[in-house]
Amino acid sequence: MKSSTKSLIITILGNQFPLTLKQIFNEIKMSKNVSYQAIHKAVNELVKEDIVEKIDKQYFLNKKWVKEQMQYYANQNITFGMHVHIAVSNAETAVHVCNSLRRWIPALLAISTNSPFFCGENTGMRSSRTLQFENFPRTNTPITFKSFDDYKRIVDNLYLTKSIEKSRQIWWKIRPHLDFGTIEFRICDAQRSLRNMEMLIALSQALVYQSVKEFRSKILRENLNIEYINDAIWKAIRFGFDAQIIDSCTDMNLTLEEFIIMMSDYCNPALEYFNNTQVLNQISNVLKNGTEYNQQIEICKTFGMNSLKHFLMDSVEYD
Repeated sequence: MKSSTKSLIITILGNQFPLTLKQIFNEIKMSKNVSYQAIHKAVNELVKEDIVEKIDKQYFLNKKWVKEQMQYYANQNITFGMHVHIAVSNAETAVHVCNSLRRWIPALLAISTNSPFFCGENTGMRSSRTLQFENFPRTNTPITFKSFDDYKRIVDNLYLTKSIEKSRQIWWKIRPHLDFGTIEFRICDAQRSLRNMEMLIALSQALVYQSVKEFRSKILRENLNIEYINDAIWKAIRFGFDAQIIDSCTDMNLTLEEFIIMMSDYCNPALEYFNNTQVLNQISNVLKNGTEYNQQIEICKTFGMNSLKHFLMDSVEYD
């Protein structure tokens, strides 16, 4: 319990900071039944371990701890991704569904690309964030797990060899999240447009729902060709929707655009179930007009880098 609570505190402070003790407690109590006193004790232990630091009444992750873990690359990882958590009923289901959902992570990346620049330079990539983050360990596409016990064995062995101190230090592109009881999609770039965020969240929810149904019906396809997945991720990072890929499930040769449409067709029943079919229009819009990557490139080309910086700081699309 204590280890899990401390891991959850680190996860929360990694996403938002600074936070007071009361704010940390309010965040945790939404997903975990734990007392204020237990949170207080766990936070104090993290402070003593130099993982968390306290300034006045606010808490931060200790930057020295992060840098010690990652050395030079900790300073280089100024990247912003969009993570989506979808709850599942139990750990066994989560592992099997996660196996199957690896198929669609190239498509989700392709429609969310939004990081062509790094340190003021045009990298030539549609998602430079993905490549930057891959400097870190355990950021790959996970293997196929036979069961939750199989998954847990690998996590336990990583603890044993001191490869990780917390399960959250497994940064796969999609993963079961042990603390939250979710499947976490970690593949998408951050978005300016709330309409794009709605699209990506609704798709993630629908993909999980559809895959859970197939798992319960014993028709879920989990044994995917990981080389084809990784190649499709590279194509999404570097090229446009006309890039040729191979579907890791069927060995079919198709374009990224066709694969994205295949994904939306696959989860359409779930989109209907959740009354989220409106996002199909946004998928069509992205396929026609491009992602936020295209918008960044066009603004920089027309008005220059300084104008792009101001645009990104000042402009959020709420509709």
